[in-house]
Amino acid sequence: MTGSEAEAEREILGRITEMISQEKDLRDRLAQEEIDGSTEHARLARLEAELDQCWDLLRQRRARIAAGQDPGEADVRPASQVEGYLS
Repeated sequence: MTGSEAEAEREILGRITEMISQEKDLRDRLAQEEIDGSTEHARLARLEAELDQCWDLLRQRRARIAAGQDPGEADVRPASQVEGYLS
């Protein structure tokens, strides 16, 4: 993995970490009744879709590296696509 590839991976992982923190914050605020359930649900749905997109992009990049291909050619897929993947 080159330096730029490692940097790109760190950026994606940093974004994932940031979104996980936001998700925890939303859940904490709900528990403290600072926000209502419908507000939390809408925000969590957006965060979960973004998280799925980030994880998918990271997997694409790693697969391309393993296959000897350019990880920079990996693209963020639409949320509607990555949300439909089976585990």
